[in-house]
Amino acid sequence: MTPPPDQCPAHARSPLAGVVDLFGSENEKDPMGLYERLRTEHGPVAPVRLGGDVPAWLLLGYRENLEVARTPSRFSRDSRYWSAWAEGRIPDDSPLLPVVGWQPMCTFADGDEHERLRAALTDSMNRVDRRGIRRHITRFTHQLVNDFCADGQAELVTGFAQRLPMLVLTQLLGMPDEYGPRLVEATRDLMKGSDTALRSDQYVTDTLRQLVERKRAEPGSDLASWLLSHPSQLTEEEVVQHLRLVLLTGNETTTNLMANTLRMVLTDPRFRASLAGGHMTLPDAIEHVLWNEPPLTVIPGRWATGDTELGGRQIKAGDMLLLGLAAGNVDPAIRPDLGAPMYGNRSHLSFSGGPHECPGQDIGRAIADTAIDTLLLRLPDLRLDVPEPELTWVASWISRHLVALPVAFMPRRPETDPVDTSGMLLAPKLRPMRRRPAGDEEALPAGGTATAGSTAPPARVPWWTALWRWLRGTSA
Repeated sequence: MTPPPDQCPAHARSPLAGVVDLFGSENEKDPMGLYERLRTEHGPVAPVRLGGDVPAWLLLGYRENLEVARTPSRFSRDSRYWSAWAEGRIPDDSPLLPVVGWQPMCTFADGDEHERLRAALTDSMNRVDRRGIRRHITRFTHQLVNDFCADGQAELVTGFAQRLPMLVLTQLLGMPDEYGPRLVEATRDLMKGSDTALRSDQYVTDTLRQLVERKRAEPGSDLASWLLSHPSQLTEEEVVQHLRLVLLTGNETTTNLMANTLRMVLTDPRFRASLAGGHMTLPDAIEHVLWNEPPLTVIPGRWATGDTELGGRQIKAGDMLLLGLAAGNVDPAIRPDLGAPMYGNRSHLSFSGGPHECPGQDIGRAIADTAIDTLLLRLPDLRLDVPEPELTWVASWISRHLVALPVAFMPRRPETDPVDTSGMLLAPKLRPMRRRPAGDEEALPAGGTATAGSTAPPARVPWWTALWRWLRGTSA
């Protein structure tokens, strides 16, 4: 019998010798550089490993990514096809399992079962009041900005981009606001495949099971209740897993999208000038960011249903394939000039494609668009507070996110919430407002100081805010 070729990571004679580990330091330091090295050495499909001894194929080509995403008959989303798992080579405590272990939800199904589960999720998400969700986004944005606007400085990753999406998602799911901070920590932990990923996954799942029990007894106008009542008749476990899917993907992707867009606005003068000058809308800008810095760099996974060929590689039945979204978006075959603007172009891979294309992408866009727009209206003089080279990123096998984005601006008093018809100053629900030391009131903008227990009258819209709104084409 002829031995299998050395090029296949799952069947090499010397197990994974010399194959790049996506859990390794090279990927952590510079994933995009690693992808280009792999593209040069292997072409559009490269052998990789995960965590030392789990083989996979990483798709680097744009066309190869679309081919795999659009042909579930050859490349299934059902991880039960995975030969390494079926053969017992994946331990029960593997940090990969919270992400790729089979679950009763649409992302691990194909055909009729996928259509049944996907219909329940998309129909329920389509019931979301788009105006209502934007009001929640605006309200939470004002709360977060009110929490730091008097300081004249802030850190926008941990203080804004990581907090806002989960606050909105808890509203969407029908959960109390106070669940947000712990869920942010747990979802990010399990997505990066840390040693505590299984424990974090258990916390998220237990929290959602408690929510489903409450909504079964007392339904409301929220995603959990709509999934429970959908004609597809999802089991409670299927409802729990689809809520988990929304939390995991919605929080991670939207947080990264917001952070990446804000960094671009603050560091690229042409980008900000085009935005402020009306040559580009914020939604157009977001699509440009999605091309160059997708929220997820890699999506696991697909599994070959039989022996096949892809990008010049022989893929064996049961092999795992990883959609390389970031690499595919900069494939020289479709983007020979990476400097060319991609404003408004939605043909990127950032939300995958085919039958498993992200169903919540428009909600993610709405959160990023509305939140950043509101932030810039409140703080139009926002500027980066450190030299750009000092910004740092941390990468896992599936994503890369900015560690911190320190900014400075003219200190301001908290404002009334434009969507709060009561006209009262927003109560700081997330944590008490930090007060400045006595005698430091001169740091506040002219017009008086805020005293404890007082309610500020509705402030006049500053001229620069009115000008920004006019340039953006939004109402004053």
